[in-house]
Amino acid sequence: MKLNVAWCITGAGDKIIETYEVMKDIKDTYNGKAVIKVFISKAGDQVVKYYGIYQDLEANFDQKWVEISANSPFLAGQVQLGKYDFLLIAPCTSNSVAKISLRIADTLITNAAIMAQKAGVPVYIMPTDFEEGTTETRLPNGKILTLEIRREDVEHVKRLSRMKNTHVFKDPEYIYKIFERLTRE
Repeated sequence: MKLNVAWCITGAGDKIIETYEVMKDIKDTYNGKAVIKVFISKAGDQVVKYYGIYQDLEANFDQKWVEISANSPFLAGQVQLGKYDFLLIAPCTSNSVAKISLRIADTLITNAAIMAQKAGVPVYIMPTDFEEGTTETRLPNGKILTLEIRREDVEHVKRLSRMKNTHVFKDPEYIYKIFERLTRE
């Protein structure tokens, strides 16, 4: 079975390099069994350039698009038509998590996620603000930034985890399990 995957990148820098490395490894490992198309939000476009992986995404994945509007490229329509086996949003900002949990479909990725949920297409989301407390993230210059994750952001993550066909996970390594399971089915 060949998987068609829409990998969506929001404006989150946390774990973006680790996620890219996992996705590149998956693409190489599942060569011929998985087609991964990359969709980048406007904010995500800034982040992948800031972290220096913009050209790497272009060179290593089947196709890459950057958001023009909530409907361009028309990812939500492609999701509705069943062109993707699942939507992967990794990493996902607290802003996008909140919008999806509150049903605000005003960006390419939030629109596609909400449409996928409505159309019964599985959505896998790796929120940056997974649990309350402090976390450390690596900046593009290698320095560590400590952030405090707030209860309000975590409440949106919990809402997502209760939504039908929506799977929330913490680390990029979990993406391997998604592909292992779905390529066996």
